[in-house]
Amino acid sequence: MVAPEVGAEVSDSTESLLKFPTDIPVKVFGRNDQKFRAAAVKIAEAHYGDAHKVIEHLSKKGNYLSLTITVHAKSRAQIDALYSDLVASDEVIMVI
Repeated sequence: MVAPEVGAEVSDSTESLLKFPTDIPVKVFGRNDQKFRAAAVKIAEAHYGDAHKVIEHLSKKGNYLSLTITVHAKSRAQIDALYSDLVASDEVIMVI
């Protein structure tokens, strides 16, 4: 990876590299309990209805759960809104 030169312009373009509509996976991490799973799925359903798929992965010791929620997004704004709501949830530890 090459560091940008001092004084180099940084693009602040909001243009997305994604082409819509597209399926996109969103990885959500939380404690291994029903409240976390229910909160994450409820948020996904609020944005996409039943048009999502969830895959669960338990941590090695079983304390944490990651959910890969794949959604069919129609726009960058739709993805951003989902991400914002997931991050705002008290049950969610991290979203990538």
